[in-house]
Amino acid sequence: MAKDRFVEIYSQGVVNVVKVIVDTETGVNYVMGSHNKASGIGMTVLVDRDGKPVVSPGN
Repeated sequence: MAKDRFVEIYSQGVVNVVKVIVDTETGVNYVMGSHNKASGIGMTVLVDRDGKPVVSPGN
């Protein structure tokens, strides 16, 4: 079975949800947020204080 390309590594909240998702091929982290699960969902690259993408170790 093929390895999943994106994996969730962090989740917070039930109604207002924040998740961190990692691209297993590049190691780049994304933050995804939703409000009320009915207002839409946003996802963007998670950056460090210097504005560079957060990359998980091992990639």
